[in-house]
Amino acid sequence: MSGPESKGTTFKIVQVSDVHFGGEHVEAVEAAVECIHAARPDLVIGAGDLTKDGAQVEFDAARAWFARLPTPQLLAPGNHDTPFKGPLEIAERLTVPWRRYEARFGAPDGLAFRDERAAVFTLNSARGAQIRWNWSKGAVSHAQTRAVAKRLAAEPADRLKVVVCHHPLVEMLGGPMTAKVRGGEAAAQAFASAGADLVLTGHIHAPFVHAYPYAGGCTQAVGSGTLSVRERGVPPSFNIIETDAKEMRITAMAFERTGFVVWRSWAVNRRPNCAPAA
Repeated sequence: MSGPESKGTTFKIVQVSDVHFGGEHVEAVEAAVECIHAARPDLVIGAGDLTKDGAQVEFDAARAWFARLPTPQLLAPGNHDTPFKGPLEIAERLTVPWRRYEARFGAPDGLAFRDERAAVFTLNSARGAQIRWNWSKGAVSHAQTRAVAKRLAAEPADRLKVVVCHHPLVEMLGGPMTAKVRGGEAAAQAFASAGADLVLTGHIHAPFVHAYPYAGGCTQAVGSGTLSVRERGVPPSFNIIETDAKEMRITAMAFERTGFVVWRSWAVNRRPNCAPAA
């Protein structure tokens, strides 16, 4: 059997989010290309808010940038990835909110990456419109939760199981902003019970790692920072996640002057070695 450091059990993810083309940090975005290639990831994940205003030119810039990154890639949209400036854009947002995103990146919901080491599933937590004033907040339907939980539960117990969406499903205390995801707590509990190892998100523009308080506390919520100029107390950043059969190591890489350096790192045990929830 392969050891924990062999290719048979190791899996590396680069997690980016909130690049916000149209408001990107130009130097950081350019430097990230070289740094991400140097990391040699098995999968590049984009956790939403690829654009600033959902404009066609911003989507084109986002597609061109992701085309320069390693493959395979798996992306999910964010609340900024629908058009919303001008009356025609608002009409498009209300009727076909994901048309521009789909033209460049494919389906906004329900995509998957799978190999013998990992199974990764996307979930669209953003909405073109909602029955509440702030449309930027997230929502997860019962149907979405059931579909993702079913796919997670069907995977072998020793396979790394990951969910990708834009909004943190459970609020992070002390974070720079809130997501207030409708259906988020129920989804987090269902995914934990179905054996998810990681739920990867963006939205708050700050890296974090915390365990869900469900199913033994073995599911880790991991947020990545922003590569835009919309910083919230953290430099432009992205995450490198390295996993093996026993452990998951998350490193937030932050941009300083001309390149990326380690900003913060976490190490957490994988199932069944994670500590019981208190």
